[in-house]
Amino acid sequence: MSRRGWLLFAAMCVIWGIPYLLIRVAVRDLSPACVVFLRTAAGALVLLPVAVRRAVLADLLARWRPLLLFTFIEVTAPWWLLTKAEQSLSSALSGLLVAAVPLLGVLMARVVGTAEPIDRVRLAGLVLGILGVAALVGLQLGHINLLAVGAVLLTSLGYASGPLVLSRRLADLPSVGVVVASLLITAVLWAPAAALSWPHHVSAKAGGSMVALALVCTAAGFLVFFALIAEVGPARATVITYVNPAVAILLGVVVLGERFTLGMAIGFPLVLIGSVLATRRAPGVRPAGDVAAAAPLPEVVAEFSVNGCASSHNDRQV
Repeated sequence: MSRRGWLLFAAMCVIWGIPYLLIRVAVRDLSPACVVFLRTAAGALVLLPVAVRRAVLADLLARWRPLLLFTFIEVTAPWWLLTKAEQSLSSALSGLLVAAVPLLGVLMARVVGTAEPIDRVRLAGLVLGILGVAALVGLQLGHINLLAVGAVLLTSLGYASGPLVLSRRLADLPSVGVVVASLLITAVLWAPAAALSWPHHVSAKAGGSMVALALVCTAAGFLVFFALIAEVGPARATVITYVNPAVAILLGVVVLGERFTLGMAIGFPLVLIGSVLATRRAPGVRPAGDVAAAAPLPEVVAEFSVNGCASSHNDRQV
């Protein structure tokens, strides 16, 4: 990779590794609906001029049904679920649970019949990943909110399912158009709930976290991610999926004083190793267009968000 590629890669590891911390701080004063609305509205307003200048929004009208489906399972529902969960869970644990996205992506691809056969190595990866998630939840010290854990796992399921819709029904559309439309739709849908739960007071820390979440992690994050794909290709770009959780742990422990638990120490390596093994390509198989990870994850998972926002792109679209 070029020096510029490494700089963009490092920037994305941080930009999409800090949302968990920022969400955790923002929900101290803001409702989950407010956080999602402000994040998507601000992000859409920043990216909209780019989409308009490239004249890519009109292409989406004919695909409004798959666009709505993609938006709901990738942004609208997952971002609220994750934000709601972080009212109870630490940012570090939330980030680690989202690391299970590649594993769920493999399983979802099997369900819809788009995956390669699962050989022994990939099966071992799935088993290790599942054991890792179990360790993350079961070895936590003290009380853990299982409903919140379930919300984060549903978030991960949405992130894993979104690329399937994107690759099958929206893959030929410009990425920036799909992103802007998804953000706009989500902002409109959450606007009423945000208005009803608007806070009377917001602290400087919560307000600053919200600004950073909207402008840095969402708007700037997508622009940097598109630049990263154009510079190094989608295969290398999606490696950030495995680095972001480590950033989430580090920031949660160092900045917020969260506990680094035995579950994290055991669970994260298992999830990481399991994800790498489970999503590896079979020997000799090369997806068309320098596809990102293994075939089961249609050109990849990178978190909208997230937080991640998962995205499936090819170099032409960028």
